[in-house]
Amino acid sequence: MHTSATPPFALVSHLLCPYVQRAIIVLTEKGAAFDRRDIDLANKPEWFMKISPLGKTPVLLVGEQPIFESAVICEYLEDTLAPPLHPTNALIRAQHRAWMEFGSTILNNIAAFYNAADDTALTQQAQVLRSKFKQVECALSAQGPYFAGPDFCIVDAVFAPIFRYFEVFDSIANFGTFADLPRINNWRNALAERTSVKTAVRDDYPKLLHEFLVKRQSALSKLIAA
Repeated sequence: MHTSATPPFALVSHLLCPYVQRAIIVLTEKGAAFDRRDIDLANKPEWFMKISPLGKTPVLLVGEQPIFESAVICEYLEDTLAPPLHPTNALIRAQHRAWMEFGSTILNNIAAFYNAADDTALTQQAQVLRSKFKQVECALSAQGPYFAGPDFCIVDAVFAPIFRYFEVFDSIANFGTFADLPRINNWRNALAERTSVKTAVRDDYPKLLHEFLVKRQSALSKLIAA
């Protein structure tokens, strides 16, 4: 059941966490007011560990009640707040949830990419990412501009933080990730212009991500230094 009533929300977050971004995008799309509470995951406060059994962000506080795991947070918001962002058709809705999970696997591939120890591993991980995006290209609506057509959905909220990484990656080197993928590129551009996506991070996000990548001491870090 959807309702316009907005409970008191607080989102416990980390400045670079892509899973936090997807929760913020959904909250923003639904017009929900919330307080953002950023923490340092390298120095987790005791109160945070009590509400996040996995020690991960985001955690949504609904009053005093915590909800952890971004997918669960998004589903809770979908169940309780208008406007709906999932399709009404049960089969298509299930397919959207499957692509949300696929997006989470891409985030794992991105971590493997920026942590690759040498150039060979970096190239291999870049190829894995390109292969994943080729699969997404085939699933995208030809109509656009979003995943399933003209209406923004939660799959869009999942992929917007993914594409944000590549704004920084592309400034380091040309990895050819999205070459000859026109639907992906149109989708990326549309998401980048969406207000909820723009406001999901601070203005200094690219600088913070750049600094994070340098500290990895990985093959990508060496490219940055070069």
